[in-house]
Formats: sequence, structure tokens, C-alpha cells
Amino acid sequence: MTTSEDSNEARTGERITDAEHAVMEVLWDRPRQTAAEVCEDVCAARGWSLATVKTLLSRLVQKGAVAAEPDGRRFLYSPLIAREDYVGGESRRLVDRLFGGSAASLVAHLAESEALTANDLDEIEALLKELRA
Repeated sequence: MTTSEDSNEARTGERITDAEHAVMEVLWDRPRQTAAEVCEDVCAARGWSLATVKTLLSRLVQKGAVAAEPDGRRFLYSPLIAREDYVGGESRRLVDRLFGGSAASLVAHLAESEALTANDLDEIEALLKELRA
């Protein structure tokens, strides 16, 4: 996996689902966690059981997104995909799919639909100035 887009998809070419993404967020915040520790962070809010988290972790391991390291009678799970790579690839995929590859079209759409605040616009302007410098 050499590009951001490659990092988004598992070695099998499967994308990470929304549920799997919730598990990845926990692992990105704190790698090397057990399934029970991951469950402490996501189960109550999502109405999941430990079995659900174990299933999601197993899928992520199969997809090559997460490593499972034996630790006695349990496993410690760690992400194999960097969060930055995942976000970059998903952002590119969104722009490609919905806006014909034009990031400017995405920003224009957000501006036209009043989804951007004055603070958002200030941040975009500052970013553009930084990129041009």
C-alpha cells in the first residue's frame, strides 16, 4: 500500500464500513487495545455488544486495516492504516465521486448551500494563502 487511496482499502480491495470506521477511530486514538477496551469506548453509544466489536475487529484484520497481536488469552489490536491516509483517500474519493474530481466544486457547493460559516471561510482563505506562499 503506497498511496493514500490504497491505504483506504484493505489488501482485499474492500472498503472500511461506517461501523468499522468507528472502531478504527478508537484504535487511532489509542493503539494496542483489547476488544473489551474498544467496546468500552463504542458499545454503549452505538448499542453494540462485545461480540459485535469482536466481529468488526475480525473483519478489519481480514481487510489488512488492523493487526491482532496475541497477548496471553487475548489479542491487542492496532491500526495498520494511518488516520491521515484514510481521511485523505476518503476525501479524494468523495470529491471524485460527487464533484467530478474538482475540490473547487465541493467548496462552491458548500458555500451555495450555506454549509460554510464565516469562520470556515476565514480558515479556507488562510489555508489558500499558506499554500500559495
